[in-house]
Amino acid sequence: MTYYLLSVVTPTDGTPPEPDALAAIMRDVEAFNQELRDAGAWVFAGGLHGPETATMLRPEGGDVLITDGPFAEGKEYLGGLCLIQAADLDEALEWGRKAVHATTLPIEVRPFVESH
Repeated sequence: MTYYLLSVVTPTDGTPPEPDALAAIMRDVEAFNQELRDAGAWVFAGGLHGPETATMLRPEGGDVLITDGPFAEGKEYLGGLCLIQAADLDEALEWGRKAVHATTLPIEVRPFVESH
C-alpha cells in the first residue's frame, strides 16, 4: 500500500456556497470519509482555514524569519486534505474522483515518496 495525499484545491476568488449548499457538501464529504474508513483506506482528513490565517517561517541566515500570510499569492490555495492508503495510482485516482463529487472542488492526487 502507498500513501496518497488528496489536496482540496480552493479558488481564492470563489464565492463560498450558501449555508444550505454548504451543509449538503459537508454531508457528502462525511459520507466520503466514512466510505474511506469502511474500505480501510482512510488515514486522516481535515479542512484548513483560508490563506490569510497562515504564518510563514523561513530560514534567514542562522535565524528563522516569521511573517504573516502565505508564501505566495495565487488563484488557488490548499483548502483541505485527505491522506489515504491505496494499492496503486488507479485506486487513488478513483478515490480522488469520489472526493471531487463530494467537495465539488478540484482534487490533486499525489503519492508520497516511499521510504525503505
